[in-house]
Amino acid sequence: MYNMILVPIDISESDLTDNAIKHAEYLARISNAKIHLFHSVPDISRFSVSYSYHYDLLSAFAKKAIANSEEELKKVVERINLPKDKVSFSVAFGSPRDKVLSTAREIGADLIIVGSRRPDISTHLLGSNASGIVGYADISVLVVR
Repeated sequence: MYNMILVPIDISESDLTDNAIKHAEYLARISNAKIHLFHSVPDISRFSVSYSYHYDLLSAFAKKAIANSEEELKKVVERINLPKDKVSFSVAFGSPRDKVLSTAREIGADLIIVGSRRPDISTHLLGSNASGIVGYADISVLVVR
């Protein structure tokens, strides 16, 4: 059914992460698919112009943010009940929607499983990231609550 499942996660949202991974594990098991976890670190370079932050400071922040995100993703991978060769992960800077969609193309994903919060007035029907992914993806997207 599926070969590669992309699971974009926010490492600061453990409930959303756990719920999405539970579904991804199940579908990966019955499809013999691989899972790729992905985390997007917001790109703060635009603040460098607005607030005159020094490039070296931003570069150091970027390296630290990626390293911390990778360490957190390694912990998540350890909890997944699949053979280790079936699970991979990556981290990138930028808009979550855009980076999720480009990662899906790069890895050949045929399904995206994304967690979403309960809607409120600011996010309408889905979370803002989930909504953007659903709206622009050219592959199937499973939104999990």
